[in-house]
This record gives sequence, structure tokens and C-alpha cells, in this order.
Amino acid sequence: MKTKITLLIALFIGLNFSFAQQNEECMSKLSIFHEYAKAKNYDAAFEPWMFVRETCPKFNNAIYIDGEKILTHKIKNSSGAEKIAFINDLIKLYDQRAQYFSSKTPKGKYGALSCQLMYDNREELGKSAQELYDCFDAVYKTDKKNFKNPKSLYAYFSLMVELYDAGKKPAAALFNNYDDVAEKVEDEIKIASEKLNKLVAKEEGGTALTSKEGKYKKYYGQVLNAYDKIASGIDGKLGPRANCDNLIPLYTKDFEEHKTDGVWLKRAVSRMYYKDCTDDPLYEKMVKAYDGAAPSADTKYFVGTVLFKNGKENEAIKYFKQSYDLEEDTFKKASLANRIGLILKKKGRYGQARTYFRNSLRLNPSNGRPHLSIAGMYAASANNCGNTTFNKRAVYWLAAQEAQKAARVDPTQKKNAAKSVANYRAKAPSKADIFTCGCSGQVIKIGCWIGTSVTVPKI
Repeated sequence: MKTKITLLIALFIGLNFSFAQQNEECMSKLSIFHEYAKAKNYDAAFEPWMFVRETCPKFNNAIYIDGEKILTHKIKNSSGAEKIAFINDLIKLYDQRAQYFSSKTPKGKYGALSCQLMYDNREELGKSAQELYDCFDAVYKTDKKNFKNPKSLYAYFSLMVELYDAGKKPAAALFNNYDDVAEKVEDEIKIASEKLNKLVAKEEGGTALTSKEGKYKKYYGQVLNAYDKIASGIDGKLGPRANCDNLIPLYTKDFEEHKTDGVWLKRAVSRMYYKDCTDDPLYEKMVKAYDGAAPSADTKYFVGTVLFKNGKENEAIKYFKQSYDLEEDTFKKASLANRIGLILKKKGRYGQARTYFRNSLRLNPSNGRPHLSIAGMYAASANNCGNTTFNKRAVYWLAAQEAQKAARVDPTQKKNAAKSVANYRAKAPSKADIFTCGCSGQVIKIGCWIGTSVTVPKI
């Protein structure tokens, strides 16, 4: 009996010693490959990294963080069968990370990375559009919250378009996928905008940002730029596939089945509105059904568009006000105010439009589009809001100032704003004009609906 106990103790001690020795070796090699990875010497990092990965897969998450960089380097610098082997190994690495460090490996992020890797190398891997779409779709449906990579969202929708064009997906599936992706992009824009708004408000209030805040401001700007491009990209992909000739028969066929389905009606009404299919009687029919099934700020807005179409502008404006007052979500309220402003601007109701644009800016100050819209209305009113040729042209200074604000607060509008500012300044009085009038530094009152003043630049 004593002999058995002694053997068990010896075995236990031996196992612990072996385990400790193994851990020590893993620690040593982890330190080596991590230093190589930091220096971007991924080839030198490969061998010690593989040892730790195979020997101690649960040891440290650095195995997977650095491993992704190492294998990405290998993929970029290889070809043929070797490249395919490294691609498959990186896919395997994502799976292993999920296995050993699940709490640090959200499916929506790393599953999408795996799908994206296959998508980017679809020819080498021989992956079909259906296989790739199913990969992204499964990840999206499993963890939509963390499926936020702009590139992957674009790939996800692009594959749906590819399948639709090949006759493998119906139009309804195409539009539903578009709505899913577009709504996800809008959600991410909202999150980034809300964070950026705090920094913009601080800066506009005259308080300088800290170095850290400045970096965050730049980062959120980059995020918004990325999603802005994706939003434009998926709209371009959808393109003529969502024209009235396709939408009207589809929604006419499905209307009776979905006439009490608020989500379906919202998407169908929105699609017809944004694709200018509002002249068809079906649009008005669906708007009324939508307002009856799920009355909201959204439905009141669309009722207003119907009334505008029917020439009942004053009644339409009342519905727009109801819509604005009903909306409680700050970001959606800002977007709604901007949309109402654009309709009123198109109708030439500039004073009312500016009120909504300013409301939009108050709620979402990092969106520069309302500034550009106000600037455009100022410029369009130059001939009507001045009592002399000089004063009329002075309105362009006001337009330039407003457009400049867009460039200051919104990283996605810097180029558009710069073009507008240059255009308006070119139309404003020249230095020679200022010298001739002898009005350098004077304040000029701008009349009509603008009702403000502008200072003549000093020369």
C-alpha cells in the first residue's frame, strides 16, 4: 500500500514538474515571438509562435493576436498551395481563438474576419458566391451586434446582389438584405456620431480638446468616413435593381399579405419614397396602411409627403411637425429634421427649411450636411435678399461661412464643403469692389427671409 502511495506521489510530482517545465518553455518562446512580432519580423516569429500555439494553446491570447499578424504576413508573401495552406491556417486560428478565448472573440467580429478572408481569396479557395454568402449570413444572424466591419458589410450585400443577378435569390430577399445592411450601417453611424458630437460640442464651445480627445475625434471621423463610403457603395450596388418597375409589381403582389405588418410597410414605403415611386397610387395606399398599422413619427412624415404630392402643403407641414414632435430618439430626430428641411428647401420654403436644418444641427452637430443646405439656400437667395449689387453679392460671404462650418465639424463633408466655399467666395465681392465701395470691415444687413448680417472682410 505504501509503495502504491509513493508511486502516485512520484507520478504527481513528475507531472507537475513536467507541466511547470512546459509552461516555462512556453513563456520563454512567447516572449521571443512577441518581440519579433513587435519588430514586424514575422518570419523569425513563426517558429517559436508555432511551438507555443501547438504546445500551450490556452497559455495567452497573444498567441492569437500576434498569430493573426504572422499568418497575414505569410499569406501576403506566398503563392499557390503554400498560400492556400496559410489562408486555411488563419481560418483555423480564428476558430481556435474562439475555442480557447471565447470571451475575447466575439463571433460577429472574428466570424466575419474568417468569411472576409475566404471572400478576398475566393478564387484561390474555389469558393462560390452561395458558400460565401451563407458564411456571412450565419455570422450576421448569430451576432449582429458585433458584425460591424464596413468591408464585410459591403461584401455581405455584394454577394446577395451577385446571387440575385444569377437568378438564385428573389427580389424580396435582395431588398430585405439591403434593408438589414443599411439599418446596421445607420446604427453604427449613430454610435460614432454620438461620440463625435460630444467632442465637437466641446470644441465649438471654445474648449480645446486634449491630445487623447483629438485622437478620438480623428478616429470617429475615420469611422464615419468608412461607413459613409459603404452607404454609398451599397446604394450603388442596389442601383437600378430597385427601380419602380421592379418595386411596384413586387409590393402590389405582397401588399395584402403584409398590410398590417409595420416592419414590412416601413421598408416598402421607404424604398418607394427614396426611389421616387411616389406617383403610383400604391404609395399612398401603403402610407395609409403604415400609419394605421404602426402610427409613429415615421408614419406622420410619410403622410406629409403624400399631402405635399397632392398639393396640400400647409396640411403636410402640420404632419411634419407632428412627426418631429413625436420622435424621441435624438439621432433619428436629427435625421428626420434634415429630411423635412430638404423637402421644404425643394419647395422654396427657405425660412421653414432653415429652422429644421438648425434643429438637426443642434441634435447632431457633427453632421455637416444641414450647414451645406443652408449655405445653398443663402446662395440661391442672393439676388432677392440685397438692395444693391454689392449687397446681393455679399450674401455669398454668408453662404461661404455656413459651408465652412460643415468642413469644420464633419469629416465626411470636407471635400464638398471646400468646393462650396471656393465657389461662394468667387462670387462674393472682390478686394477691388471692397476698395471701391470704401466699406472694408463694415456690417451689412441681409434682408428678406435670411434676416441676419455679414461683415465685409477688411483689406
